[in-house]
Amino acid sequence: MSTRDFLFELGTEELPPKALRDLESALRDHVVASLAAAGLGHGGVESFATPRRLALLVRALATEQPRQQVRRRGPPVQAAFDANGAPTRAASAFAVSCGVPVAALERVREGKGEFLYFSGEKPGASTVSLLPGFVQAALDALPVPKRMRWGAGSAEFVRPVHWVVMLFGSEVVEATLLGVRSGRSTRGHRFMAPSAIELAAPADYAEALRDRGKVIPDFAARRERIRSEVERRAAARGARAILSEALLDEVTALVEWPVAIEGGFEARFLELPREVLISTLQDHQRYFPLETPDGRLLPTFLAVSNLESRDPAQVRAGNERVVRPRLADAEFFYRQDLKAPLASRAAALDGVTFQARLGSIGDKSRRIESLSASIASKIGADVSLTKQCARLAKCDLVSQMVGEFPELQGIMGSYYAAADGLPAELAQGIREHYLPRGAGDALPATRVGLAVALADRLDTLAGIFAIGQKPTGAKDPFGLRRAAIGVLRLLIELRIDLDLRGCIDEAVAAQPVRSETAADEVHQYILERLRAYYLERRPGDAAGSEFTTSSDQLDAVLAAAPRSPLDLDARLRALAGFLGEPAAAALTAANKRIANILRKSQAGPATRVDHALLREPAERALAAAVERCRGPVEQALARRDYAAALAELATLRSDVDAFFDAVMVNDPEPSLRANRLALLGEIADLFGRIADLSRLPG
Repeated sequence: MSTRDFLFELGTEELPPKALRDLESALRDHVVASLAAAGLGHGGVESFATPRRLALLVRALATEQPRQQVRRRGPPVQAAFDANGAPTRAASAFAVSCGVPVAALERVREGKGEFLYFSGEKPGASTVSLLPGFVQAALDALPVPKRMRWGAGSAEFVRPVHWVVMLFGSEVVEATLLGVRSGRSTRGHRFMAPSAIELAAPADYAEALRDRGKVIPDFAARRERIRSEVERRAAARGARAILSEALLDEVTALVEWPVAIEGGFEARFLELPREVLISTLQDHQRYFPLETPDGRLLPTFLAVSNLESRDPAQVRAGNERVVRPRLADAEFFYRQDLKAPLASRAAALDGVTFQARLGSIGDKSRRIESLSASIASKIGADVSLTKQCARLAKCDLVSQMVGEFPELQGIMGSYYAAADGLPAELAQGIREHYLPRGAGDALPATRVGLAVALADRLDTLAGIFAIGQKPTGAKDPFGLRRAAIGVLRLLIELRIDLDLRGCIDEAVAAQPVRSETAADEVHQYILERLRAYYLERRPGDAAGSEFTTSSDQLDAVLAAAPRSPLDLDARLRALAGFLGEPAAAALTAANKRIANILRKSQAGPATRVDHALLREPAERALAAAVERCRGPVEQALARRDYAAALAELATLRSDVDAFFDAVMVNDPEPSLRANRLALLGEIADLFGRIADLSRLPG
């Protein structure tokens, strides 16, 4: 079958930079899925994305679908022929639609009737006829939260569309997409190469744009060029650039032809906290700060321009001109904030609403203070210092600096606390109570910060569930998913053995809105996030990659209802190790059999085994083995050495196998049956105190 390359490009106004990579991958994935569903084979697939375009190049795409087998059901035989056996109009019309005479149709008995059937082949559709529909469907499915209209047309997209390229080999695929006719002309850089660029073939795309259009269409290549250029310019100054991966992505999405430009600012601004400078340069200006090899910031930055200027000095001056007022504002706010102690801002928190039914940030701070003190007493933190930290943790929210730079909440509070002469652990705790801010973020290093971080998240979860506003679908305005994952990371990765359910109960009881179900709902919600926490880990994650688990193993451990996530983690690790042992499969099967027998039993088993009723040698041996291992198992459970407990229980394997081979559990004699059920119940209970093995597959 012949093949051709296929190119699609959508030219637009500047696309949202933070969404660009998602738009690129969604377009690629949807078109590739459509090709696969249509049975169209192809070679490699390349996708492209710049601020003004989304594009896709499919190599060696088949020119038509393979021939397809067709099987169609027609009318019932009773309606297809008259009393003389002659075809009726129904049979004739069906045959015509299939392109065959009536005699070529089959008769097939199906259910209670007999029907005419056509079986045959039909040629596959041409790829050219299918491509416009595939591309349109992909555009319709792009993750665009809000679409817009432009001009007098009715087309809707995230940004106005100016050109469409669709080439299949050297042939233009005729289509109208988002109100624009397709063609073979792309456009280069808006300022350096604005003229149309005709493409002879899809394979010419990237090279033509780079050489004639001053555009690097490949996102990854453009990103690497920015990284290498910034690092090279920094090294030339004997410095290193602070390269945030998120900022690299955003800058890459803002430029088509990146050129690094150096700029500077007055050295006096270096007196500001480091985070203020970095936030101003990175978050607000999209610049890369520079630092010395020993980590001291320099009054220099690197900006990435979107063109090669004939007068780079003017570009530099422009970048310096816009950053200077931002730094001056930050300096002013910082000096003003330092004029009043951090604690003096606490009263103002009562005027800031957290949630209408849950009160102000001040109300929330008082709830956090109480809950964090309770947590501190359980994890060995200084209770008095923790309460003071909780009282001050939100005070910087009403500072001028955080009002202008919200991303510095907690960070500025720690600086202000230190300036007030407060203990270092308290100041650090204010900063740390927001940790972790997201996946892969650092965790608190102090017990004070840890206690307040837990209390803050649990209060939010408890309050929002109490008023019935738990997350639905993708909507999570209060960040409850992040809060729940944060609680789990704090407890598991910092090895904190805390009764989570007890803390949830305290948090719910402190809410101004009463709810009988909130505690159960919050606990269940966190457990659901725990499933994602374990199953979606990647190698090298802080949660530990030294063991893997499955949804079934999580279900088995959750059935034991551990109240501490750390305890659950210990059980999962022990279970993962146990399942690699030779006895695991047999004991898992035995536990499933025991669970089935106990579930189906009409009469409840005896509360304890009566050794006088043990008749068969195999049941006496099993009862003795259970008694022999009970003590060591309970000792191991007391110290939470679940691996040792499972290793001890593994010694029951041969006795359990012999019991099921030689003993009839459901004996006609009620007392014997109940006693044997009691013996099985003891085994199930011993295993169940670690995990319910009956929930495992196999």
